[in-house]
Amino acid sequence: MTPVLVFDIETIPDIAGLRLLHELPAALADAEVAELAFQRQRAKNGSDFLPLHLQRVVVISCALRSDEGFKVWSLAEPKSGEGEIIQRFFDGVEKFTPQIVSWNGGGFDLPVLNYRGLIHGVTASRYWDMGEDDREFKWNNYISRYHMRHLDLMDVLAMYQPRGAAPLDQLARLMGLPGKLGMDGGAVWGAWCEGRIDEIRDYCETDVVNTWLVLQRFQLMRGLLSAEEHRRELDLARRSLAATGLPHWKEFLAAWPTDGTVD
Repeated sequence: MTPVLVFDIETIPDIAGLRLLHELPAALADAEVAELAFQRQRAKNGSDFLPLHLQRVVVISCALRSDEGFKVWSLAEPKSGEGEIIQRFFDGVEKFTPQIVSWNGGGFDLPVLNYRGLIHGVTASRYWDMGEDDREFKWNNYISRYHMRHLDLMDVLAMYQPRGAAPLDQLARLMGLPGKLGMDGGAVWGAWCEGRIDEIRDYCETDVVNTWLVLQRFQLMRGLLSAEEHRRELDLARRSLAATGLPHWKEFLAAWPTDGTVD
């Protein structure tokens, strides 16, 4: 089977970059630098959401389905720095050439990884191949919005219309899946400032598994999985998560009902 890698990232403001671009004094606290950036952004467009090149990557979570089974893990600070996190993600793409799957990855995750990877000197030749080295990639590559080597589930389900996009949390819960548990993207910076890095990682991992489960239902709808195959994929995920014994997966499984052939 072609490996399928579902991924998600969590980011915080690039404090060092903001200091540099706005020529802010070193004595200014990180929280004050971020608040100043938020205020400027709100004044500009009414939202404190910072530009993508100023989003520092602190977690990349992955769910991999391959011949070896189903596995979830994270590349995260403080164990690794931003450049190493991004490089290791693209190293996995280089090694396995998986189909990569995201929720709004084309609109957020991948552009952030592109910019931040560029800043850190990351190399990602397989990811950027558009047919120069492998002719197969001319017709199906990671970069094109309409190719399936990167499947942005949110974009496809919305028929590539931004106004048709649905929030992952709401769609997941409507499907009987757990959705977000305990945190959302807007709470990441506050959690980071309080040192709750493990909670950010756990939150990102549950988002990845929600996305993977939506993918299974999508493949069922497309006819690429039978009802029995769909059930087996969900059972595999349940067993794999339960085997970790980790608290966030216990909570996730408790919120995921098992009755019915379609969850």
